[in-house]
Amino acid sequence: MAAGQGGKPAPPPPALTPPAQVGVNQQIRERLSGVKYRIIVLSGKGGVGKSTVTANLAATLAKMGYSVGVFDYDFHGPAMARMLGVLGAQLQAFPMGIFPVTGAAGVKVISLAFLLPDEKTPVIWRGPLKNKALQELMSNVIWGQLDFLLFDLPPGTGDEALNIAQNIPDVTGALVVTIPSVVSQVAVEKSAEFCKQLNVPLLGVIENMSYFRCPHCGEITEIFGSGAGEKIAEEEGIRLLGRLPLDPNVARCLDEGRPVPLCAPESETTRAFEELAKKLVEILEKGGEGGSG
Repeated sequence: MAAGQGGKPAPPPPALTPPAQVGVNQQIRERLSGVKYRIIVLSGKGGVGKSTVTANLAATLAKMGYSVGVFDYDFHGPAMARMLGVLGAQLQAFPMGIFPVTGAAGVKVISLAFLLPDEKTPVIWRGPLKNKALQELMSNVIWGQLDFLLFDLPPGTGDEALNIAQNIPDVTGALVVTIPSVVSQVAVEKSAEFCKQLNVPLLGVIENMSYFRCPHCGEITEIFGSGAGEKIAEEEGIRLLGRLPLDPNVARCLDEGRPVPLCAPESETTRAFEELAKKLVEILEKGGEGGSG
């Protein structure tokens, strides 16, 4: 899969050889055989901080002692390389397969950003090309033994979400990221319906940017509204996993390639991610899904 040159659009991935194409689903299954939990991270709309949540959750789980990988399937806006501190790295390919790049907190990362000359290079692919690229990468990446593999998807319930649901065997479940607004609430309901129709267990909703706490006086302001997460949980029967604050440190830390649990370990945001991760682990160990309890 070659990268575009000089800011030109990235070319389509090369065609798989017929034998590889025939057995691609089996190859993907074998590559993922050492992964315990395979979790997709969705958002019904853009701008809710889905990639931010993915990067910080991955680092939090890694700090807790779990082995974690992230597959950045937002091909048009791959952000994981920068957020996890490995922007500019290159994938190492060997006859036996491709090895992920090791990022912050030891998180293993696969991103199309590693195949592009710079962050400005656009990826102008239609749906079938994105599906082919997914199959090519997932059938060749050597993940090894992982407790968690998080798939960071672009916003919406289009090609990428459908490709993941259809190509990744035994998806453990989905996390849906939202903000406390009516518009985002409607988008979450669409994501929930998507999961139901494709038989993907919905592990819960994460309400990002729920509130802002003044660093000087401690007063809390709910900038985007309040109660949306609880309302979604009540109306859709979906578990609300956590409410994350709007924290200026988050953007600064991720721009530096240092997720908040590493950059600001004593912050309220880090504590919120730790509680979120503990709740997620508890749910998975119980084998539960859905439910607002």
